[in-house]
Amino acid sequence: MRVHVAFTPAEAERAPTAIVVDVLRATSTIAQALASGYRRVFCCAEIDEALELRERLGEGVLAGERRAAAIPGFDLGNSPLEFVEPLGDSLILTTTNGTRAIVAAAANADVVLVGSLLNLNAVAAEAREEGAGVEVVCAGVQGAFAIEDAYCAGRIAELLGGTRSDAAEAAVRLAGTFASSEEALRASENPEHAKLGEDVAWCARESVLDVVPRVVGMRGAAVELVSS
Repeated sequence: MRVHVAFTPAEAERAPTAIVVDVLRATSTIAQALASGYRRVFCCAEIDEALELRERLGEGVLAGERRAAAIPGFDLGNSPLEFVEPLGDSLILTTTNGTRAIVAAAANADVVLVGSLLNLNAVAAEAREEGAGVEVVCAGVQGAFAIEDAYCAGRIAELLGGTRSDAAEAAVRLAGTFASSEEALRASENPEHAKLGEDVAWCARESVLDVVPRVVGMRGAAVELVSS
């Protein structure tokens, strides 16, 4: 099994299996939502797509952020702490980086899984069971490298084993330079991280969830995920 890491969505290659990572916060939020009882999560790239989807479905909890700030008129933001108690059956989520990366990956891989530190062991185990090449795709920040996503990608790549690309090897070595996950997540100079409060420590917890969000189809421009 070949394991590769794309440090930004633009670097992603065609792969049998993709694991999308936006550890602060979209993929952590999606894993938490499904673990808490939401039956499905729809990921939308744009705000208007999320609004149109809820109108078409006639239901759904609208959630998301732009530049770490909650979207006016939406039910929830993008803090995983907001999703511990489900408010409905379906979650419709749109974020600055993570949901866009998931939508892009759905067009570029046969299997798309969602990874975070929260479901670290579970997502690596499921990707190994697919038995084909795996690419870990970092959502990054507005198209640029994000150290927290690279760290999480390195942790996943190490668990996957297999034959690593140079990028995957670099991610594994980067991950090894940090004493803890929380240290890695706090290493970024992104000024928006100052808005995240308790979310950083929450998202730094490792393998506390067994769910593995998986793309099961499209609903218009939105990607539908359920827990596998």
